Amino acid sequence: QLQLVESGGGLVQPGGSLRLSCAASGFTLSYYSIAWFRQAPGKEREGVSYTPSSGSFTFYADSVKGRFTISRDNAGDAVYLQMNSLKPEDTAVYYCAGRPRTIGGDWRNQRLYDYWGQGTQVTVSS
Repeated sequence: QLQLVESGGGLVQPGGSLRLSCAASGFTLSYYSIAWFRQAPGKEREGVSYTPSSGSFTFYADSVKGRFTISRDNAGDAVYLQMNSLKPEDTAVYYCAGRPRTIGGDWRNQRLYDYWGQGTQVTVSS
């Protein structure tokens, strides 16, 4: 089965940047719709960004729009989340989630995803 692995988290000052990666050993992600979710301490897990398996469309939560960018590498080996102008409220464990083909529904519904990574910690603090 597909096992997603996130990397790239860490500690950063407010206003700084990080790039998260989501990849799967032995698999290409070209045919998977991929979303990023995050869960902050004491809060519900929320959708951050999404890109379907076909096309170059992208979707973002209002709280990160204009600051975060989701993208794929040319070979389909990884999906990235570039995070700029980071704020303390961005502090959370970030997860990537995947599902084959395009999702017919609200991308923010985590029940639609078949595969999940283990998460990577992002901490934004002075």
